[in-house]
This record gives sequence, structure tokens and C-alpha cells, in this order.
Amino acid sequence: MSSSSSADTNGTKNYFVNFNQDTTSLAVGGKTGYQLFSLGSVDHLEQIYSNATEDSCIVERLFSSSLVAVVSLAAPRKLKVCHFKKGTEICNYSYSNTILAVKLNRARLVVCLEESLYIHNIRDMKVLHTIRDTPSNPNGLCSLSSNSENCYLAYPGSSTVGEVQIFDAMNLVKHNAKLMIHAHDSPLAALAFSPNGLRIATASEKGTVIRVFSVTDGTRLFEFRRGVKRCVSISCLSFSMCGQFLASSSNTETIHVFKLEEPKDSPRKNVEEAGWMGYFSTYLPTQVTDVFNQGRAFATAYLPFGGVKNVISIANIQDGLRLLVATEHGYLYIYNFNANEGGDLQLYKKYNLDDIAVDITDGKSGDEKPMKGLLGSYAGIVKGNPSGQMSGTESEKLREMEQATEVPPKDAFQFQDDQEYPPLTQNSDLD
Repeated sequence: MSSSSSADTNGTKNYFVNFNQDTTSLAVGGKTGYQLFSLGSVDHLEQIYSNATEDSCIVERLFSSSLVAVVSLAAPRKLKVCHFKKGTEICNYSYSNTILAVKLNRARLVVCLEESLYIHNIRDMKVLHTIRDTPSNPNGLCSLSSNSENCYLAYPGSSTVGEVQIFDAMNLVKHNAKLMIHAHDSPLAALAFSPNGLRIATASEKGTVIRVFSVTDGTRLFEFRRGVKRCVSISCLSFSMCGQFLASSSNTETIHVFKLEEPKDSPRKNVEEAGWMGYFSTYLPTQVTDVFNQGRAFATAYLPFGGVKNVISIANIQDGLRLLVATEHGYLYIYNFNANEGGDLQLYKKYNLDDIAVDITDGKSGDEKPMKGLLGSYAGIVKGNPSGQMSGTESEKLREMEQATEVPPKDAFQFQDDQEYPPLTQNSDLD
């Protein structure tokens, strides 16, 4: 979820907030830079990095690594890839239009513009593929599976109806446009892959129904009704790491959590177990029986206010399942979540991210280290496939990298070990 990092008319600060792929950290971007917080404890929110060099409107961290992708409000067309533990900028790329979203996994980095997507190899930031002339996507809606074994990219296939285009971002030598799913009659509002990448959850601008589909063949697996009284604007969908639960947030104060229980064996069994209502429903119009068959929320959490964009995640922290809600106004809410009982979730902890101390565990704050090039910074305007233009040892190192990654591996570098960090030296000035 991306939100403006400037203050609104009431003086309220708006932040970009986002959880990383496995909900081990929270990234917060704003006018004074960005911060990374560890989510290893519910009783203490530890700031692990702070950078106060420029306003940040997109901040994406790769799992628990030192790799972070940043876009600033001052240069919304430029993507910076940084090693935050070293305080270095590895590379930066400029694009033809404003960057609306950046998605990462251990093999790919995807940059989303309003009418195109760029797929980079995360090991050397080479542009492997460009998806051009996509339907207008002004909100930068897209999702990349965090599982690089099932490395799928999803984005709207239409700007008028809720079509989801599934794209294979790993096997680029094959036919990439894997599948088109007609998910809703209204345009899409939210997308999310399950942790294994084999399911995708969707919601439309109408906001009443959430559906889950198989990425393999487009089969509809689950359908949940968020509500029937009013249409809402769903801003975030998120699977739990176990894949058993799906959370949904909107512009209301209610967070809904659905349980992904496998459907019954047969429609006949459903009718038999439903009693007279099941029998009666066989004679009702399809639209009515669809409402009867839709699952309802297993659990709900209530924010103290509505109308504020937020991101959500369900994670196991300190041997307990928790629902986390980070809002664009700079608050983190943590709810206890009983996986067996559900119901109304109790708020366990609330953090005001402005109040978190700026001291880092090693006693140094990130803003003491200006970002600088790791092996000599380079920049490029991304218009197509990159071409390396450099000389000497840098060119040799790049050739070695290109040889090592000629066939895209199943997993890229883990980035935890500084020795494994790829020596990116490419000059990407393009035609």
C-alpha cells in the first residue's frame, strides 16, 4: 500500500507503510526519510534502521536482508537499490513515468508504472522483460509471489472489469502470459498471492465479495462476503504465512479475517447438510444462492477510526498468531488472534511510530551514513533491455555476473551475507 508522505489539510502526517514478505519487519516512509522496524516481539518495537536523507514514498525490503528498494517524492521516476546495513546505494534506475509500486522476491524485482511493468533479475538488476501497454493502472495495482519457486506476477488485465492477468516472471523463455482470470464484474481493487504462490485473492472496487482462485488453472476455490449493506473500498488483502487465513482491510474501521476451509465433497452433500434451506436454494436464482454459499468472516478486528488507508498481515510472533495493522497516519496495531475460536479480536498493543526512539542497536542512526555507490554508482534510463557500457575491472566483474546468472536460478542471493552481495556495476544507459 502506498500513501502520500505529505501532511493533509488537517496537519496529519501520511506515511508509506508496508510489511516485508514474511512479516519480520515494517517499513515506514515519509517526508523525513524512512525507517525499518523489527517485528520479532509484540512487546517491543525495535527500530533497526533510520535514513533521514530524503522524503520516501515507496520503501520495500527483501525479507530480512540488507537489500531495500526506495523511491522518493522528489524523484518519483527513479528507483534506488540500497544496502542499508552498509549505508550504500548500489544502483539507481530512471523510468519514463512515475513509479507506482515495487515488488520483490529473491529472484525478481518488478517496477510498476501506469501502463507498463519492468521485470528485473534481482541479482544484477538486468531488465529481463518489459510488459508494455497494460490497461491503465493508476494505482499501481500488482502482486508478486514471494515464493520464487512459483514466481508469478499478477496485474489488472482490464480497466473496466475485474480481470487478473497471471504472468510467469521466472520462466521467461516460455509463454509468459500464463492465465487470465475473470474475477469480478467491477474493476480490481486489491490482489494478493498466497505464500506458496499457488493461490491468488482478489477484490473489486465494489468491495462486497472477495474471491480466491487457483493460479494453476483459474478455478475459483473460495468466495467470501465482506458485507451486504454497503460497498467499500478494499485497500489490502493478505494471506497468513500458513496460508489458512485471509485478511481484508478497507476504508471502514473493520478488519475481516476469513478462514480458508476446503469446500465440501459434492454439491449434493451441501444441500443435504443445509436442510430445508439447501433444498429451497436449489430453486432460487443463481445470484441468491451465491450469497448463501459465500463464506463469512471467521474473525474481526476494529480500529478506533475509519477512512484511513492501512496494510495488514497475519504472522506468528512470540509463539502466538497476531493480526498486525499499520496505518498511513503512523500507527501500528497488534491484535491477538485465536486460530481456533476467531470472533472479535482483542487489541494487544498500539504503537505510535513517531514516538519510537531513533537510536539503533549499535548506537548509530542511519542518517549518519549518506548513501554512496558501492562500486561507483551508476544510473540508467530504463526504456528496454539494458546494455552494459563500462570498461576495465568493472566490465569484467559484470561479465562474470552475467555468466553466473545466464540461466535464471531458482533462488537468487540471500543477501544476509555481505560476501554474497552481488557486485552490481552495470551502466544501464539504454536505447
